[in-house]
Amino acid sequence: MPHTALTPVFVGLRAGLHMLFVALTVLVIVRAVIAPTQASIAAICLAVILLGTYAVGTLIAWAPRSRRVAGAVWLGVITLEWIALLWLTPEAAYLVFPLFFLYLHLLGRLWGSAAIVVATAIAICALGIHGGWTAGGVVGPIVGAGVALLIGLGYEALAREAHQREALMQELLATRGQLAATERESGVLAERARLAREIHDTVAQGLSSIQMLLHAAERADLDGAGVEHVVLARETAASALADARHFIRELTPPDLDGRGLGGALRRLASTQWAAQGLPVEVRVSDAVDLPMHVQTALLRITQGAIANVIQHADADSATITLTVGGDRLQFTIADDGRGFDPAQSPGAPTGRSDSFGLRAIRERVDQLGGTLAVTSAPGEGTALTIDLTLEEAA
Repeated sequence: MPHTALTPVFVGLRAGLHMLFVALTVLVIVRAVIAPTQASIAAICLAVILLGTYAVGTLIAWAPRSRRVAGAVWLGVITLEWIALLWLTPEAAYLVFPLFFLYLHLLGRLWGSAAIVVATAIAICALGIHGGWTAGGVVGPIVGAGVALLIGLGYEALAREAHQREALMQELLATRGQLAATERESGVLAERARLAREIHDTVAQGLSSIQMLLHAAERADLDGAGVEHVVLARETAASALADARHFIRELTPPDLDGRGLGGALRRLASTQWAAQGLPVEVRVSDAVDLPMHVQTALLRITQGAIANVIQHADADSATITLTVGGDRLQFTIADDGRGFDPAQSPGAPTGRSDSFGLRAIRERVDQLGGTLAVTSAPGEGTALTIDLTLEEAA
Protein backbone atom coordinates (compact mmCIF):
# COMPACT_ATOMS: atom_id res chain seq x y z
CA MET A 1 0.00 0.00 0.00
CA PRO A 2 1.41 3.48 -0.89
CA HIS A 3 2.27 5.78 1.97
CA THR A 4 -0.71 7.90 3.04
CA ALA A 5 -1.80 9.78 6.13
CA LEU A 6 -3.42 6.54 7.37
CA THR A 7 -0.32 4.41 6.89
CA PRO A 8 0.70 4.71 10.59
CA VAL A 9 -2.76 3.42 11.54
CA PHE A 10 -2.40 0.34 9.35
CA VAL A 11 1.13 -0.30 10.59
CA GLY A 12 -0.08 -0.02 14.19
CA LEU A 13 -2.91 -2.48 13.61
CA ARG A 14 -0.59 -5.03 12.04
CA ALA A 15 2.00 -4.64 14.79
CA GLY A 16 -0.76 -5.10 17.39
CA LEU A 17 -1.91 -8.29 15.67
CA HIS A 18 1.60 -9.73 15.70
CA MET A 19 2.06 -8.82 19.36
CA LEU A 20 -1.30 -10.41 20.22
CA PHE A 21 -0.41 -13.67 18.49
CA VAL A 22 2.99 -13.86 20.18
CA ALA A 23 1.54 -12.97 23.61
CA LEU A 24 -1.18 -15.64 23.39
CA THR A 25 1.31 -18.26 22.27
CA VAL A 26 3.63 -17.35 25.14
CA LEU A 27 0.58 -17.66 27.44
CA VAL A 28 0.11 -21.25 26.24
CA ILE A 29 3.76 -22.01 26.98
CA VAL A 30 3.59 -20.40 30.45
CA ARG A 31 0.38 -22.28 31.24
CA ALA A 32 2.02 -25.56 30.25
CA VAL A 33 4.98 -24.81 32.53
CA ILE A 34 2.90 -23.69 35.53
CA ALA A 35 0.34 -26.49 35.30
CA PRO A 36 2.20 -29.40 33.75
CA THR A 37 0.39 -32.37 32.27
CA GLN A 38 1.41 -35.38 30.24
CA ALA A 39 1.05 -33.30 27.07
CA SER A 40 2.86 -30.19 28.39
CA ILE A 41 6.23 -30.95 26.77
CA ALA A 42 4.60 -31.65 23.42
CA ALA A 43 2.49 -28.48 23.77
CA ILE A 44 5.56 -26.35 24.53
CA CYS A 45 7.47 -27.76 21.57
CA LEU A 46 4.52 -27.30 19.21
CA ALA A 47 3.97 -23.74 20.49
CA VAL A 48 7.62 -22.89 19.76
CA ILE A 49 7.27 -24.39 16.29
CA LEU A 50 4.08 -22.34 15.79
CA LEU A 51 5.93 -19.13 16.73
CA GLY A 52 8.73 -19.95 14.31
CA THR A 53 6.31 -20.68 11.50
CA TYR A 54 4.44 -17.46 12.18
CA ALA A 55 7.66 -15.41 12.23
CA VAL A 56 8.94 -16.93 8.97
CA GLY A 57 5.66 -16.46 7.14
CA THR A 58 4.81 -12.95 8.35
CA LEU A 59 6.63 -11.35 5.42
CA ILE A 60 4.75 -13.58 2.98
CA ALA A 61 1.39 -12.89 4.59
CA TRP A 62 1.64 -9.13 4.10
CA ALA A 63 3.36 -9.28 0.72
CA PRO A 64 1.81 -8.03 -2.58
CA ARG A 65 -0.94 -9.99 -4.29
CA SER A 66 1.51 -11.79 -6.57
CA ARG A 67 2.59 -13.83 -3.51
CA ARG A 68 -0.83 -14.33 -1.95
CA VAL A 69 -0.81 -18.04 -2.91
CA ALA A 70 2.27 -18.60 -0.76
CA GLY A 71 0.55 -16.65 2.03
CA ALA A 72 -2.52 -18.89 1.80
CA VAL A 73 -0.34 -22.00 2.03
CA TRP A 74 1.44 -20.53 5.06
CA LEU A 75 -1.93 -19.77 6.67
CA GLY A 76 -2.98 -23.39 6.12
CA VAL A 77 0.16 -24.63 7.89
CA ILE A 78 -0.45 -22.22 10.79
CA THR A 79 -4.04 -23.45 11.08
CA LEU A 80 -3.00 -27.12 11.16
CA GLU A 81 -0.40 -26.40 13.85
CA TRP A 82 -3.00 -24.48 15.85
CA ILE A 83 -5.47 -27.36 15.64
CA ALA A 84 -2.77 -29.79 16.83
CA LEU A 85 -1.86 -27.45 19.70
CA LEU A 86 -5.54 -27.05 20.54
CA TRP A 87 -5.81 -30.85 20.80
CA LEU A 88 -3.01 -30.80 23.41
CA THR A 89 -4.10 -27.82 25.52
CA PRO A 90 -7.37 -25.82 25.73
CA GLU A 91 -5.48 -22.51 26.23
CA ALA A 92 -4.64 -22.61 22.49
CA ALA A 93 -8.28 -21.72 21.84
CA TYR A 94 -7.39 -18.08 22.53
CA LEU A 95 -5.17 -18.06 19.41
CA VAL A 96 -8.27 -18.27 17.23
CA PHE A 97 -8.83 -14.51 17.69
CA PRO A 98 -5.68 -13.30 15.83
CA LEU A 99 -6.24 -16.09 13.30
CA PHE A 100 -9.61 -14.49 12.46
CA PHE A 101 -7.85 -11.36 11.19
CA LEU A 102 -5.36 -13.39 9.16
CA TYR A 103 -8.23 -15.24 7.48
CA LEU A 104 -9.92 -11.97 6.51
CA HIS A 105 -6.72 -10.39 5.25
CA LEU A 106 -5.41 -13.31 3.20
CA LEU A 107 -8.60 -15.02 2.03
CA GLY A 108 -10.85 -12.03 1.42
CA ARG A 109 -14.29 -11.24 2.75
CA LEU A 110 -16.13 -14.36 1.48
CA TRP A 111 -13.61 -17.14 2.07
CA GLY A 112 -12.23 -15.40 5.13
CA SER A 113 -15.69 -15.30 6.72
CA ALA A 114 -16.19 -19.00 5.94
CA ALA A 115 -12.81 -19.80 7.53
CA ILE A 116 -13.79 -17.82 10.63
CA VAL A 117 -17.00 -19.87 11.00
CA VAL A 118 -15.07 -23.15 10.70
CA ALA A 119 -12.35 -22.01 13.15
CA THR A 120 -15.00 -20.87 15.63
CA ALA A 121 -16.68 -24.28 15.48
CA ILE A 122 -13.32 -26.02 16.02
CA ALA A 123 -12.54 -23.80 19.03
CA ILE A 124 -15.96 -24.46 20.59
CA CYS A 125 -15.63 -28.23 20.10
CA ALA A 126 -12.09 -28.24 21.56
CA LEU A 127 -13.18 -26.30 24.64
CA GLY A 128 -16.12 -28.66 25.09
CA ILE A 129 -13.94 -31.75 24.79
CA HIS A 130 -11.29 -30.46 27.19
CA GLY A 131 -13.44 -28.84 29.91
CA GLY A 132 -17.00 -29.83 29.20
CA TRP A 133 -19.70 -27.91 27.43
CA THR A 134 -20.39 -24.52 29.03
CA ALA A 135 -22.09 -21.32 27.99
CA GLY A 136 -18.80 -19.46 28.18
CA GLY A 137 -17.08 -22.04 25.98
CA VAL A 138 -19.72 -21.50 23.31
CA VAL A 139 -20.46 -17.79 23.59
CA GLY A 140 -16.81 -16.70 23.95
CA PRO A 141 -15.56 -17.90 20.53
CA ILE A 142 -18.77 -16.66 18.84
CA VAL A 143 -18.40 -13.17 20.33
CA GLY A 144 -14.72 -13.15 19.37
CA ALA A 145 -15.62 -14.09 15.79
CA GLY A 146 -18.23 -11.31 15.61
CA VAL A 147 -15.78 -8.72 16.94
CA ALA A 148 -13.09 -9.88 14.52
CA LEU A 149 -15.52 -9.61 11.59
CA LEU A 150 -16.52 -6.08 12.56
CA ILE A 151 -12.92 -4.97 13.03
CA GLY A 152 -11.83 -6.67 9.82
CA LEU A 153 -14.61 -5.09 7.77
CA GLY A 154 -13.81 -1.72 9.36
CA TYR A 155 -10.15 -2.16 8.44
CA GLU A 156 -11.13 -2.98 4.85
CA ALA A 157 -13.37 0.09 4.63
CA LEU A 158 -10.59 2.25 6.06
CA ALA A 159 -8.09 0.88 3.57
CA ARG A 160 -10.52 1.48 0.71
CA GLU A 161 -11.09 5.06 1.85
CA ALA A 162 -7.34 5.60 2.09
CA HIS A 163 -6.91 4.32 -1.46
CA GLN A 164 -9.67 6.60 -2.76
CA ARG A 165 -8.17 9.54 -0.90
CA GLU A 166 -4.76 8.81 -2.39
CA ALA A 167 -6.27 8.62 -5.89
CA LEU A 168 -8.07 11.92 -5.30
CA MET A 169 -4.85 13.51 -4.08
CA GLN A 170 -2.98 12.34 -7.17
CA GLU A 171 -5.75 13.72 -9.37
CA LEU A 172 -5.62 17.06 -7.55
CA LEU A 173 -1.84 17.22 -7.94
CA ALA A 174 -2.14 16.44 -11.65
CA THR A 175 -4.84 19.09 -12.06
CA ARG A 176 -2.66 21.60 -10.21
CA GLY A 177 0.22 20.79 -12.55
CA GLN A 178 -1.99 21.28 -15.60
CA LEU A 179 -3.29 24.55 -14.20
CA ALA A 180 0.24 25.76 -13.52
CA ALA A 181 1.27 24.83 -17.07
CA THR A 182 -1.76 26.67 -18.47
CA GLU A 183 -0.95 29.72 -16.39
CA ARG A 184 2.66 29.66 -17.55
CA GLU A 185 1.52 29.33 -21.15
CA SER A 186 -0.89 32.23 -20.75
CA GLY A 187 1.86 34.28 -19.13
CA VAL A 188 4.24 33.55 -22.00
CA LEU A 189 1.61 34.54 -24.59
CA ALA A 190 0.79 37.71 -22.67
CA GLU A 191 4.47 38.64 -22.43
CA ARG A 192 4.98 37.99 -26.13
CA ALA A 193 2.02 40.23 -26.93
CA ARG A 194 3.39 42.93 -24.62
CA LEU A 195 6.82 42.78 -26.28
CA ALA A 196 5.19 42.99 -29.70
CA ARG A 197 3.28 46.11 -28.66
CA GLU A 198 6.40 47.67 -27.17
CA ILE A 199 8.46 47.00 -30.31
CA HIS A 200 5.65 48.31 -32.50
CA ASP A 201 5.14 51.49 -30.45
CA THR A 202 8.83 52.30 -29.96
CA VAL A 203 11.40 50.73 -32.27
CA ALA A 204 9.16 50.23 -35.31
CA GLN A 205 7.62 53.70 -35.07
CA GLY A 206 11.04 55.29 -34.58
CA LEU A 207 12.53 53.51 -37.56
CA SER A 208 9.53 54.44 -39.67
CA SER A 209 9.94 58.10 -38.75
CA ILE A 210 13.68 57.99 -39.45
CA GLN A 211 13.02 56.40 -42.83
CA MET A 212 10.48 59.09 -43.76
CA LEU A 213 12.80 61.90 -42.68
CA LEU A 214 15.75 60.50 -44.62
CA HIS A 215 13.55 59.99 -47.67
CA ALA A 216 12.46 63.64 -47.45
CA ALA A 217 16.07 64.75 -47.09
CA GLU A 218 17.04 62.67 -50.12
CA ARG A 219 14.34 64.28 -52.28
CA ALA A 220 15.18 67.78 -51.04
CA ASP A 221 18.84 67.60 -52.07
CA LEU A 222 19.28 65.01 -54.81
CA ASP A 223 22.70 66.37 -55.85
CA GLY A 224 24.03 67.05 -52.34
CA ALA A 225 27.44 65.79 -51.30
CA GLY A 226 26.00 63.58 -48.59
CA VAL A 227 23.10 62.12 -50.52
CA GLU A 228 24.79 58.71 -50.78
CA HIS A 229 25.06 58.54 -47.02
CA VAL A 230 21.42 59.58 -46.71
CA VAL A 231 20.37 56.84 -49.13
CA LEU A 232 22.42 54.28 -47.24
CA ALA A 233 20.95 55.40 -43.90
CA ARG A 234 17.42 55.23 -45.33
CA GLU A 235 17.97 51.71 -46.68
CA THR A 236 19.44 50.62 -43.36
CA ALA A 237 16.43 52.03 -41.50
CA ALA A 238 14.08 50.29 -43.95
CA SER A 239 15.87 46.97 -43.38
CA ALA A 240 15.73 47.41 -39.61
CA LEU A 241 12.03 48.31 -39.84
CA ALA A 242 11.35 45.14 -41.85
CA ASP A 243 13.15 43.10 -39.18
CA ALA A 244 11.16 44.77 -36.41
CA ARG A 245 7.89 44.04 -38.19
CA HIS A 246 9.02 40.44 -38.67
CA PHE A 247 9.67 40.15 -34.92
CA ILE A 248 6.23 41.59 -34.24
CA ARG A 249 4.61 38.98 -36.50
CA GLU A 250 6.60 36.25 -34.76
CA LEU A 251 5.50 37.42 -31.32
CA THR A 252 1.81 37.84 -32.03
CA PRO A 253 -0.18 34.86 -33.40
CA PRO A 254 -3.06 36.29 -35.47
CA ASP A 255 -6.33 35.68 -33.61
CA LEU A 256 -5.50 32.21 -32.35
CA ASP A 257 -7.51 32.72 -29.19
CA GLY A 258 -10.67 33.67 -31.03
CA ARG A 259 -10.33 31.79 -34.33
CA GLY A 260 -8.21 28.76 -33.53
CA LEU A 261 -5.51 27.38 -35.82
CA GLY A 262 -7.86 26.73 -38.74
CA GLY A 263 -9.39 30.20 -38.64
CA ALA A 264 -5.98 31.88 -38.36
CA LEU A 265 -4.61 29.93 -41.34
CA ARG A 266 -7.68 30.67 -43.47
CA ARG A 267 -7.39 34.37 -42.65
CA LEU A 268 -3.74 34.36 -43.72
CA ALA A 269 -4.63 32.42 -46.87
CA SER A 270 -7.37 34.88 -47.88
CA THR A 271 -5.38 38.01 -47.11
CA GLN A 272 -1.59 37.88 -46.88
CA TRP A 273 -0.81 34.82 -49.01
CA ALA A 274 -3.50 35.53 -51.62
CA ALA A 275 -2.20 39.10 -51.97
CA GLN A 276 1.23 37.67 -52.75
CA GLY A 277 -0.18 35.50 -55.54
CA LEU A 278 -0.31 32.07 -53.88
CA PRO A 279 -3.67 30.29 -53.47
CA VAL A 280 -3.54 28.22 -50.29
CA GLU A 281 -6.15 25.59 -49.42
CA VAL A 282 -6.55 25.06 -45.67
CA ARG A 283 -7.88 21.65 -44.59
CA VAL A 284 -7.96 22.24 -40.84
CA SER A 285 -11.17 21.62 -38.90
CA ASP A 286 -12.30 24.26 -36.42
CA ALA A 287 -13.53 21.44 -34.17
CA VAL A 288 -9.98 20.27 -33.46
CA ASP A 289 -8.97 21.40 -29.97
CA LEU A 290 -5.19 21.62 -29.53
CA PRO A 291 -3.10 23.17 -26.75
CA MET A 292 -2.27 26.81 -27.41
CA HIS A 293 1.50 26.25 -27.63
CA VAL A 294 0.95 23.50 -30.23
CA GLN A 295 -1.29 25.77 -32.31
CA THR A 296 1.26 28.59 -32.07
CA ALA A 297 4.12 26.32 -33.14
CA LEU A 298 2.15 24.92 -36.12
CA LEU A 299 1.16 28.44 -37.13
CA ARG A 300 4.79 29.62 -37.05
CA ILE A 301 5.93 26.57 -39.00
CA THR A 302 3.27 27.25 -41.64
CA GLN A 303 4.17 30.94 -41.92
CA GLY A 304 7.84 30.10 -42.46
CA ALA A 305 7.12 27.32 -44.94
CA ILE A 306 4.61 29.33 -47.00
CA ALA A 307 6.97 32.31 -47.04
CA ASN A 308 9.65 30.06 -48.57
CA VAL A 309 7.14 28.72 -51.09
CA ILE A 310 6.18 32.23 -52.17
CA GLN A 311 9.76 33.45 -52.45
CA HIS A 312 11.53 30.44 -53.94
CA ALA A 313 9.31 27.55 -55.03
CA ASP A 314 7.52 29.23 -57.98
CA ALA A 315 4.39 27.30 -57.01
CA ASP A 316 0.85 27.72 -58.36
CA SER A 317 -0.86 26.53 -55.16
CA ALA A 318 -0.27 25.05 -51.73
CA THR A 319 -2.27 22.88 -49.35
CA ILE A 320 -2.26 22.74 -45.54
CA THR A 321 -3.73 19.59 -43.96
CA LEU A 322 -4.21 18.66 -40.31
CA THR A 323 -5.22 15.12 -39.30
CA VAL A 324 -5.82 14.14 -35.68
CA GLY A 325 -6.43 10.54 -34.63
CA GLY A 326 -6.53 9.70 -30.94
CA ASP A 327 -3.35 11.05 -29.39
CA ARG A 328 -1.47 11.41 -32.69
CA LEU A 329 -1.35 14.41 -34.97
CA GLN A 330 -0.13 14.78 -38.56
CA PHE A 331 0.36 18.22 -40.12
CA THR A 332 1.30 18.56 -43.79
CA ILE A 333 2.27 21.60 -45.90
CA ALA A 334 2.51 20.74 -49.62
CA ASP A 335 3.09 22.83 -52.76
CA ASP A 336 3.29 22.13 -56.50
CA GLY A 337 6.44 24.19 -57.05
CA ARG A 338 9.77 23.38 -58.62
CA GLY A 339 10.84 21.10 -55.77
CA PHE A 340 14.39 20.00 -55.10
CA ASP A 341 16.48 16.95 -54.30
CA PRO A 342 16.73 16.58 -50.50
CA ALA A 343 19.74 14.27 -50.87
CA GLN A 344 21.74 16.89 -52.76
CA SER A 345 20.37 20.02 -51.12
CA PRO A 346 20.19 19.92 -47.32
CA GLY A 347 18.70 23.36 -47.32
CA ALA A 348 15.17 24.58 -46.88
CA PRO A 349 12.29 22.72 -48.55
CA THR A 350 12.21 25.40 -51.18
CA GLY A 351 15.54 24.41 -52.56
CA ARG A 352 17.55 27.33 -51.27
CA SER A 353 21.14 26.74 -50.37
CA ASP A 354 20.38 28.55 -47.13
CA SER A 355 19.13 25.96 -44.62
CA PHE A 356 17.95 28.40 -41.96
CA GLY A 357 14.25 27.99 -42.82
CA LEU A 358 14.33 24.22 -42.51
CA ARG A 359 16.48 24.38 -39.39
CA ALA A 360 13.97 26.71 -37.74
CA ILE A 361 11.12 24.35 -38.60
CA ARG A 362 13.04 21.33 -37.30
CA GLU A 363 13.79 23.16 -34.05
CA ARG A 364 10.10 23.89 -33.48
CA VAL A 365 9.17 20.28 -34.26
CA ASP A 366 11.87 19.02 -31.88
CA GLN A 367 10.50 21.25 -29.14
CA LEU A 368 7.14 19.51 -29.60
CA GLY A 369 8.77 16.08 -29.45
CA GLY A 370 7.71 15.26 -33.02
CA THR A 371 9.36 14.23 -36.29
CA LEU A 372 9.68 16.12 -39.57
CA ALA A 373 9.73 14.42 -42.98
CA VAL A 374 10.63 16.34 -46.16
CA THR A 375 9.37 14.83 -49.41
CA SER A 376 10.46 16.53 -52.64
CA ALA A 377 11.87 15.99 -56.11
CA PRO A 378 12.82 18.40 -58.91
CA GLY A 379 9.68 19.46 -60.72
CA GLU A 380 7.34 17.58 -58.37
CA GLY A 381 6.78 20.04 -55.57
CA THR A 382 7.58 19.72 -51.88
CA ALA A 383 5.71 18.36 -48.84
CA LEU A 384 6.59 18.88 -45.19
CA THR A 385 4.98 16.29 -42.90
CA ILE A 386 5.04 16.68 -39.12
CA ASP A 387 4.10 13.73 -36.89
CA LEU A 388 3.78 14.10 -33.14
CA THR A 389 1.82 12.85 -30.15
CA LEU A 390 -0.10 15.33 -28.04
CA GLU A 391 1.21 13.74 -24.85
CA GLU A 392 4.85 14.39 -25.87
CA ALA A 393 3.94 17.86 -27.15
CA ALA A 394 2.51 18.72 -23.75
